Amino acid sequence: MQKGLNTICVHTGEVEDKVFGGAVSPMYLSTAYEYDGLETSIYPRYFNSPNQHKLSEKIAELEKAESALIFGSGMAAITTAMLSVLRSGDHVILQNQIYGGTRNFIVEECQQYGIAYSFVDVNNWSELNSALQAETKLIYIETPSNPLLEITDVAAVTKFAKENNVLTMADNTFASPINQRPIEQGVDIVIHSATKYLGGHSDITAGAVASTHDIMKKVFSKAKNFGGSLADQTVWLLERSMKTLNLRVSQQSNNALVMAEFLENSEHVDKVYYPGLKSHPQHELAKSQMLGFGGMLSFDLNEKCDISRFFKGLKLIKNVLSLGGVESTVLSPEKTSHSLLTPEERKAQGIKSNLVRFSVGIEDTSDLKRDLRMAFSESL
Repeated sequence: MQKGLNTICVHTGEVEDKVFGGAVSPMYLSTAYEYDGLETSIYPRYFNSPNQHKLSEKIAELEKAESALIFGSGMAAITTAMLSVLRSGDHVILQNQIYGGTRNFIVEECQQYGIAYSFVDVNNWSELNSALQAETKLIYIETPSNPLLEITDVAAVTKFAKENNVLTMADNTFASPINQRPIEQGVDIVIHSATKYLGGHSDITAGAVASTHDIMKKVFSKAKNFGGSLADQTVWLLERSMKTLNLRVSQQSNNALVMAEFLENSEHVDKVYYPGLKSHPQHELAKSQMLGFGGMLSFDLNEKCDISRFFKGLKLIKNVLSLGGVESTVLSPEKTSHSLLTPEERKAQGIKSNLVRFSVGIEDTSDLKRDLRMAFSESL
């Protein structure tokens, strides 16, 4: 039976309370279960406790995948998934503009595994084709990208990859499965920092990988050795949080468009990066492959504004790390998410010192506008 998004969020992945018939999933905290002599015996480090197993079903159904696993963090999901399909001697092509932590992993760790890599503009087909090697096994994309909300042509990338017998992996954190489902567009593997929208309340650190049964067998084989499973208390909290995923993300997406339009018309802002704006260079592409434009945007403060005073002037919007919570937050990518990049790398990606990343929450937009106006005044 085909179910709607809200129904999937609420009901798929529930653990049935067979003892008392409770309306919510019971929490199984045991780390020791009866051995039944089968490979399916429960062992939490093997990602198969009752809560882990059922929540993986919810994530898989939301992403239209055959299978999924939950991890202790987004980086645990990313690194495990990559090293599950790459071996020494392989080559990976990566989108140039990606999360700083992912880029840092590639630059600092891949060499010791004997994995070669190329960062390219994946929307530039000449550049993408030039990067292709006989050893290329994976193309990694992130759309919308962090922090400038660039949109990758997912269908075109996956078509290119399949023609060349190369796997594709997409970081779907910014969009969430509410606004985008890359597997339906041909992507082989989807990853999430579930710390963000899937958790949604800034109180959970988790990650997720979703793909086919065959690929997820490889991911599991690597994951059980790396030991990146998630404690069941957090698994339970994540399952509870995801019940409202569609409601939260839909409101955040609506709010983000309102705030993007407000900022675009502000004399204190030079440029707004949001795929829902008609001024975004890839607006039409975003419309064609996304179900909604998401709750993330970025903007360049005008040079007459001091970014430090701007952050201090905010009273409602929080200047904190991370994103995707029900509360609105801002940060400086230069100082935080992309601080591990060199100044030259940030400049090449268009990340300026006055760039503000804005994770729009579910508050009333009139209150958010008022808070920004006061902060703009404080920044002068």
